[in-house]
Amino acid sequence: MITAKDIMTTNVITVDPDTSVKEAANLMSEHKISGLPVVKDNQLVGIVTENDLIIKDKKLHFPEYINVIGGIIYLESYKKFKEEFKKFAAVKVKELMTEDVITIKPNQSIENMATIMHQKDINRLPVVDNEGELIGIVTRGNIVKHIAIED
Repeated sequence: MITAKDIMTTNVITVDPDTSVKEAANLMSEHKISGLPVVKDNQLVGIVTENDLIIKDKKLHFPEYINVIGGIIYLESYKKFKEEFKKFAAVKVKELMTEDVITIKPNQSIENMATIMHQKDINRLPVVDNEGELIGIVTRGNIVKHIAIED
């Protein structure tokens, strides 16, 4: 059975939560990667992706609302707008990273990894040990590369 430890990248490029957004973007561009695990004190605390970064160039759309008897009723999700605005104004990685990261253990099967990626529509799975320390990462590219060399 092929597992995460068989196909994961172990030399993972990471950033600290206090890394600037610009520096994270430069790292992704320089290394031709689409996401960076965010690590503090050897523990995975989040992930920042191209999708998180491109929101900074997105045109923000303030949600439409109506004024009823002195109160405001939003016709669209104000919560979503607040989240997007927070990312739009971010200077540090910690202000725009995803904190609730889906991770896997080194013994996770390739079938389970592919299923998780497909169902959750994610491109990478950080591999952590029992203490939560980042030991590798499996990307869609790692899985495709395995398929290509498989007999």
